[in-house]
Amino acid sequence: MAIEFKTPEAIEKQMRQVQIVAEHAMRPDSRRLDDNEHERPARYVAMMLPQMQEMERANIAAAKARAAKKKEAALATQSNGHGGVAVLEAPPAEEARQSTGTMMLVHIIEMLSWGDAGIYLCIPGGGLGGAAVQAVGTAEQIERFLTRYTEGPAKWGAMAMTEPQAGSDTGNIQTTATFDPATNEWVINGQKIFCTSGKLALEESDGMVVVWATVDKKAGRAGMKPFVVEAGTPGVIIAKVEEKLGIRASDTAAIIFDNARIPADNVLGDAEVKTSGGKGFKGAMKTFDSTRPIVAASAIGIGRAAFEFTRDTLAKEGVKMEYNKPRWKLSAVQADLLEMEAQLRAAWLLTVKATALLDAREENKLESSMAKAKAGRAVTMITQKAVELLGPLGYSTELLVEKWMRDAKINDIYEGTGQINTLIVAREILGYTRNELK
Repeated sequence: MAIEFKTPEAIEKQMRQVQIVAEHAMRPDSRRLDDNEHERPARYVAMMLPQMQEMERANIAAAKARAAKKKEAALATQSNGHGGVAVLEAPPAEEARQSTGTMMLVHIIEMLSWGDAGIYLCIPGGGLGGAAVQAVGTAEQIERFLTRYTEGPAKWGAMAMTEPQAGSDTGNIQTTATFDPATNEWVINGQKIFCTSGKLALEESDGMVVVWATVDKKAGRAGMKPFVVEAGTPGVIIAKVEEKLGIRASDTAAIIFDNARIPADNVLGDAEVKTSGGKGFKGAMKTFDSTRPIVAASAIGIGRAAFEFTRDTLAKEGVKMEYNKPRWKLSAVQADLLEMEAQLRAAWLLTVKATALLDAREENKLESSMAKAKAGRAVTMITQKAVELLGPLGYSTELLVEKWMRDAKINDIYEGTGQINTLIVAREILGYTRNELK
C-alpha cells in the first residue's frame, strides 16, 4: 500500500467546517453539559445532522458497489474457462483509487473530541451499531437498517455487548436468542450494561441497537450472533442511565430484554446459525477492528485539547517549547511538554495507519489494537500531566483541564481495555495462543 503523508484536500476542507462546530457548538457548552448530565446537546446535533446523513448515504452506496463487484466476480468464476478462477479486467483508475471514507471520519472525530468528547458521542447516526451492520451485515441488511440514518429527524444507533458478568470476557455473554419457528422470530432474553447511546437509540429516536447474544451456550464463542433490535420492540426496557466520571453529556444505558421478539432476518449476516464455525464471535471482533481506530482518534482529540491548552498557557508565563535543544538542557516542564507531544504524535500515526488499512479493505487487527492501546495510555498520561503542570488552576473547575482528564480515561477502557488490546498485539506479533497468554 502506498504511503501518503499529505492530508487529502477533501478532508482538509471538511475539517475547517468541523472545527467551527467544535469551537462554537461544543466548547461553549462543555461545562454546562458536564454539570447537567443527560441534557442533550441540541445545537450540536442540529449542526451535525446534515453531514452525518450524507456520510451514511455514502456508506450505503459503497456497500452496494462492493456487493455488485462481488456478484460480478462470482458470475465470472462460473462462466470463464480458467478452471473456475475469475479473471477480471483491471478496474478504471478512478475505481482503483483508495477510499478515504473512514479516514475522513477519523479526522472528524478527532476534531469533535477536541471540542468535547461527551458531546461528540451524541452525534446522530448509526454509531457502533451501524459499524456492526457494515462489518457483518449483508448489502440488503445494510440498506434496510441504515437508510433511516440518511433522512428525517436525528436518529441514533448503538451496540450492546457488555453484561454485568461479561466485560472484557465477551465469551461469557449470557444473553440468549432462541428461534421460534412458529412465528419465524428470534426471542431475546438478558441484560446489557454500559450501552453508549442506548436510550437515544431505543427511546428518543427511531433507531436500533445491535445486540450480541448466544444461540447455543455449549458452543461458546462460536454460538454468538449479532441481532438488530429496533426502537419500539416490545420487551425492551431501558433500566438505567448511568451517572459517570467523564463524558457526562453522553448517554450510557443499561438495557433489559424480556422475551423481546424480532424478525428472523434481523440476525446479521448469514441467517443460518453455524455453531461450529465461530463466525459470530469473529464478526464481533471484526467490528472492533473497524471501531478501535475511531476510539483512538477520540482519545487523541482530548489529548490534543489538553496539550495545546497547557502549552499555550505556560508559554504566556514564559515557559516555551524549544525543539532545538537536547533534552538534558531543557527544564523539567519543557521536557514534560515534549514528551506529551511525542506521545500524541505517535498515537496519531498508529491511528492513521490502522485507518488507512481499513479504507484499503486490508487486514488491520494488529494495527487497530496498537492504535487503541497506545492512544488510551497516551491520553491518560497527557491529561494527568496537564493538570499537574497547571497546578491549582488545573485541578479547579475554572478551566476545562480537569474535565479533559475525567473524559480521557474511558478511552483506555471501552472498545477493549488497554490490557486486552495489549494481549491482542502480543498474540499477533509473538504468535502466542489465547491460553498461553493467560
